[in-house]
Amino acid sequence: MSQPHPLPTLGTLTSLPALDRRDLIATPVAAALTGWAHAPAVAVVAIDPSLADTAALTEAYDLPLAASANCVVVAGRRDGEERVAACVVRADTRADVNNLVKRTLDVRKASFLAMDRAVEESAMEYGGITPVGLPSGWRLLVDAAVLDIEVAVIGSGVRRSKLLVPGRLLAELPGAEVVDNLGV
Repeated sequence: MSQPHPLPTLGTLTSLPALDRRDLIATPVAAALTGWAHAPAVAVVAIDPSLADTAALTEAYDLPLAASANCVVVAGRRDGEERVAACVVRADTRADVNNLVKRTLDVRKASFLAMDRAVEESAMEYGGITPVGLPSGWRLLVDAAVLDIEVAVIGSGVRRSKLLVPGRLLAELPGAEVVDNLGV
């Protein structure tokens, strides 16, 4: 597979084309990348799964914290209807769940989705949930600041790897909604 652009690299991580290593990405992630025009710009890196959490990852692989983007899943209800969203924010911030997310979802209260539900419904591992390949009923909110990350480190759907993707491309994911000040 020829690459129109070099694969992103970062720190001491060795990157490979994501679709060439489907064994390192969750099934819904592979399915989403297969049909995505920007997939050739997405790399995957194998990591020690015990280092999947952001703080451990950045230290072990000599990565700047500002290069990582975290994906958290939140839910709220309005008129009996549950509204779920995945929120992508820079790792040096946290999603503004109690204010901006709540208003964006138009719910009275927004809370983190229970881990077992997030894992089951996304078909991804806890600690590896990514904005790539989310369930179609979930909204995808991406903090505008994430788009400025030259090479963003995001989940791959599994704990044993991460995706490297130009931050600006996260706005191109199907259904992505760019939200200013989502991360505080």
